[in-house]
Amino acid sequence: MTITRLVGTVIVIILAAYVLLRWLVGVYSPRPDNLGVRDGQLAPCPASPNCVSTFSSDAEHAIAPLPYSASTTQMHDKLLAVLTALPRAKIVTDQPTYVHAELRTRMMGFVDDAEFYFDEANGLLHMRSGSRLGYSDLGVNRRNMEQIRQALMK
Repeated sequence: MTITRLVGTVIVIILAAYVLLRWLVGVYSPRPDNLGVRDGQLAPCPASPNCVSTFSSDAEHAIAPLPYSASTTQMHDKLLAVLTALPRAKIVTDQPTYVHAELRTRMMGFVDDAEFYFDEANGLLHMRSGSRLGYSDLGVNRRNMEQIRQALMK
């Protein structure tokens, strides 16, 4: 076997493994059943470090809510515009005071569930983002939420 043929075979095997892994990620990462607003709060984060939430109080999971002074409708529309502009983002649920989006990672297509709850009484946008698979996300959920926060503050 020549070196060119060997390299070609290795490339084909790597591509096949990549496609198989992407497919498995899609099959084995069903949407969680605890999403949404219950009793005025988003679901708590699990013990793993792959989730952030404005309702968490520990440093590993906590993220600050975003105060807003515009109307909820205006802030909601702005949030949808920000999410729509993100690559690999899909809006799953769009309600007047709640938005759920799936954010996929670039290489492997892992899904993070990003949730947004408009607390109209207090003028706060609450956020939660959690990975469906794995233990650590290397800070991806926190970076995503901070990126969205920065875009909303403009």
